[in-house]
Amino acid sequence: PAIAIAAALALAVEAKQKEGEGMTGDAAKAFLCEKLDYLKTSRPTAVNLFNDCDRLAALVKSSSGDGKQVLGAYVEAAEKMLASDIADNMAIGKAGGEAILAAAAKKGRDKVRVLTHCNTGSLATARYGTALGVIRWLHEQGKLEHAYCTETRPYNQGCRLTAFELVFEKIPATLITDSMASYLMAKEGIDAVVVGADRVVSNGDTANKIGTYQLSIAAKYHGAGFYVAVPFTSIDVKLASGADIHIEQRPGDELTCVNGVRIAAEGIGVWNPGFDVTPACLINGLITEKGVLSKAEGSEVFDVAAFVAANK
Repeated sequence: PAIAIAAALALAVEAKQKEGEGMTGDAAKAFLCEKLDYLKTSRPTAVNLFNDCDRLAALVKSSSGDGKQVLGAYVEAAEKMLASDIADNMAIGKAGGEAILAAAAKKGRDKVRVLTHCNTGSLATARYGTALGVIRWLHEQGKLEHAYCTETRPYNQGCRLTAFELVFEKIPATLITDSMASYLMAKEGIDAVVVGADRVVSNGDTANKIGTYQLSIAAKYHGAGFYVAVPFTSIDVKLASGADIHIEQRPGDELTCVNGVRIAAEGIGVWNPGFDVTPACLINGLITEKGVLSKAEGSEVFDVAAFVAANK
């Protein structure tokens, strides 16, 4: 969400600066729509940016008045995204926390141990967070026994960002390397894995930070719930399955270098997708601001389109 919000607000700053230029309404619309189209070219996998840019473009095209009024309408809409995202995150935190506690209660557990991946907190959203918001809510209720976060190689968002947020919020937490997750589940026990999403498609297949897929496999083997925290802005019902998601390939030096210092042998090839796709069959629930979506009995996939339609 932070990518889309930052993009929208950056354009709002530019729009505010142009309010005194005497643009016509049509000129202002053309300017804003051109910029929104350009912003969509920055990241191919995360769908929030596409959804919010399309929504803002539709608002701009339907606006009336002179250039100052059109620009002002855009600025107001961009500012409202902040408040909306915070409210959505808090709703996701509560819905996800309640679902995890309900599942744990069936096993006689009153408090839970939760693992998360990458960064999905206040630094990735307007505030509070999605998957990390679920952990935050559990902690606020006194129901979190312990949180674990992966370092999230190769860019270390978990180590650099999530660990910082957990320490800042005084949430009991431990950092692990990505390769320790399965052994952690076997030796320490995890009630649930909760992750964010860059894109969830119509059947529930989920694109998220690389390393998410392997966590879902480990969670299923060890009997831990696997949940995806996803605001409606990250849902893409236009795509039928994860096979249709374009996965961004990242620069090789993210893997071969640390803080600008090369640690890998010169000449080695690098495969560095920024995201992977977790199939719906490995996901227990999709946590949204409208509640938790589960699969119909006997189904291996979710009916995301029907859930979205019912909760517009």
